[in-house]
Amino acid sequence: MSNHLIVSVLAEDRLGLVHELSRTILDCGCTVLDSRITVLAGEFSALLLVSGNWNTLAKLEVQLEKLSHSLGIVLRINRSEWPRSGSNVLPYAVEVITMHQPAIVQRLANFFFRRDINIEELHSRGYSAPHTATPMFSVTMIVGIPARLHVATVRDEFMDFCDEQNWDAVMEPVKA
Repeated sequence: MSNHLIVSVLAEDRLGLVHELSRTILDCGCTVLDSRITVLAGEFSALLLVSGNWNTLAKLEVQLEKLSHSLGIVLRINRSEWPRSGSNVLPYAVEVITMHQPAIVQRLANFFFRRDINIEELHSRGYSAPHTATPMFSVTMIVGIPARLHVATVRDEFMDFCDEQNWDAVMEPVKA
């Protein structure tokens, strides 16, 4: 039977961090099932879902603590009961593009929170529009719409909300 750890890493970005983390995980007999790794303003961030048996995960916890001291990284490890059964949600992809303005992410989060819809992934970035250099902002997310909600109604409300904000938006089912 497989057990799981959630491993969170923060560090100053430098060459070889992913190599060191993945080698340590493999050397302990564990496997990375899912990961999110990014660099923002020179800071490295990783969130990993790691699988293994109880013994290999215990060994990994010790080795990661050693690695955190030798590399000077901030590390957090949590035991996980993933996968959770009974998750009765429909995954939908959402994309919003607009001219940059304050509180875009907060407004989106509020819209979904008020409808009991969980934001499962979120990526945002600012950029300059081609040709005009207008400051733009893009948000891409995956939300989990509870099966008890009428998806067409949620989608219509979302599109109306985005129209009121003068945002270009798309909301569609996640394709496998």
